Amino acid sequence: MATNDAKRARPIEILLVEDNPGDVVLTREALADGKILNRLHVASDGAKALDFLHKRGEFAASPRPDLVLLDLNLPKVNGQEVLAAIKGDRQLRTIPVIVLTTSNAEADIVKSYDLHANCYIQKPVEFDAFIEVVRSLENFWLTVVKLPH
Repeated sequence: MATNDAKRARPIEILLVEDNPGDVVLTREALADGKILNRLHVASDGAKALDFLHKRGEFAASPRPDLVLLDLNLPKVNGQEVLAAIKGDRQLRTIPVIVLTTSNAEADIVKSYDLHANCYIQKPVEFDAFIEVVRSLENFWLTVVKLPH
């Protein structure tokens, strides 16, 4: 039992790959009010996300994320390229990747699942609905699901 308590004491490391500062603030607020201890790291473009994941440059000391929340519409390297890089890397592929994006295009949904996204969620535009989606993600992915460490 002590080992389970020790595991719960470690914060869940979440990498949010998002270029919209408003969505970053909303996500941070929703997770801060949640019941799971977490540390949210933000990469504002796809290139920074890959640097974070590969511990390069300013991210040399970054932790391995337990979960990635990934927008598709990113500058420099798009979300699908980031997803392909994560799922194509033996060291990273076990990290669950949740695509959280404004796109509802069938092609984006199919391509994301083809690239082995763990789930695809269209971001709600309303404030309360966005907060509820993030809290639902937290409840399912950080409470119900057993994540690899």
